[in-house]
Amino acid sequence: MDEVARVSQPKTYPARTMLFDESALACNVYNVSEGCVRLYKSLPDGRRQIVGFALPGDFLGLAFMERYGVAAEAVTDVKVCRFARAAFVEYLDTKPHLLRRLHQFVCHELSLAQDQMLLLGRRTAEEKVVAFLLNLQARYSRIGPVSVNVPLPMSRQDIADYLGLTIETVSRTLTKLARAKVIVVVPDGIRLLTPERLDKLAAL
Repeated sequence: MDEVARVSQPKTYPARTMLFDESALACNVYNVSEGCVRLYKSLPDGRRQIVGFALPGDFLGLAFMERYGVAAEAVTDVKVCRFARAAFVEYLDTKPHLLRRLHQFVCHELSLAQDQMLLLGRRTAEEKVVAFLLNLQARYSRIGPVSVNVPLPMSRQDIADYLGLTIETVSRTLTKLARAKVIVVVPDGIRLLTPERLDKLAAL
């Protein structure tokens, strides 16, 4: 941790502020330590497509392209460790075990991207929403104990933009699932009641 502290800079971003813009020069690598970040691309007609949400432990800017391929905006107050790219690359050269771990992380991100393509292309609205909740639960379990309570720091509009649905469809689907007693809507998220039924509903 002392070594990481020497090459990184702690940084806090209030909710709804930008970490970086799409197509900006990719000068830094970020590791999220607290909060949630939405990642999105802007469409020519002014709409946005959310392509993911970064949670604690996730890295941003690992693609090592000249410019960022997405925009990153804080959903909640966010704390990160920010690394100058040159210093981060130099640090990796001395830590092959960390390089292997980052390779695993990139492979995981590729898997999430493939899951997102399936979500957008071949699933019904109900399947999309349930799969999103289960995937989010699995991601939270990587940074803490497995829980039936899934925090939803992002808005219903964010979820809709991620799943390629309207906000009305997302809200109706959550209400339908609650009436079917497979979830309970709680103040800070969703409680999953019947994992087996949810797996079937998500067509996993």
